[in-house]
Amino acid sequence: MNISYKWLKEYVDFDLTPQETADALTSTGLEVDALEEVQAIKGGLKGLFVGKVLTCEAHPNSDHLHITTVDLGKGEPQQIVCGAPNVAAGQKVIVADLGCVLYDGDKEFVIKKSKLRGVESLGMICAEDEIGVGTDHAGIMVLPEEAVVGTPAAEYFHLESDWLIDIDITANRADALSHYGVARDLYGWCSVAIKPASIALTAQSLWSTMRTCPSMWRSRTTKLASATLV
Repeated sequence: MNISYKWLKEYVDFDLTPQETADALTSTGLEVDALEEVQAIKGGLKGLFVGKVLTCEAHPNSDHLHITTVDLGKGEPQQIVCGAPNVAAGQKVIVADLGCVLYDGDKEFVIKKSKLRGVESLGMICAEDEIGVGTDHAGIMVLPEEAVVGTPAAEYFHLESDWLIDIDITANRADALSHYGVARDLYGWCSVAIKPASIALTAQSLWSTMRTCPSMWRSRTTKLASATLV
């Protein structure tokens, strides 16, 4: 049974990490076989930041490259050689910092200190297709002026990973064959082990709990009395 960590958080208000959630469910009798991060974009945009192009000059040994200095909000600006035709001083851009891993299908490459036509380059100014947020490769991605220098790209694009919790459901736990069923167990564990939690109930799920698990319902009536009915 595959359960979404983010979906559980829509039902139960809790602060456990994905691993702590898996451990809690196992302790309730819902044995977790595996825990896997599911990324909306491969790599999760790690190592990518909002930068500002401070200067942009033609490369002396190339008819298409430019030598830029880019502020990443972490001290001295970094020199980056860029081949995009639309790069210009004053732009807010997405920069792959040194050590960042970029992906092209099954291939990956690490951004390293390099020399392009004899000029040192300490990063890469990215097009949208190079980081997985679009398909355009006509030039680098230019952000609105209000973009804040130094902001991680994952935060700028509101990118969040989910976690897939693989639970081995036994024959006597048919009540856990849904996200809401698992959420009930997690709610009960949080209420006992940590602090009172809140759980979002719908009229339909409330009736389902009473009908399929009357004993569990009776044991949790007091705790669920403070839950929010939606």
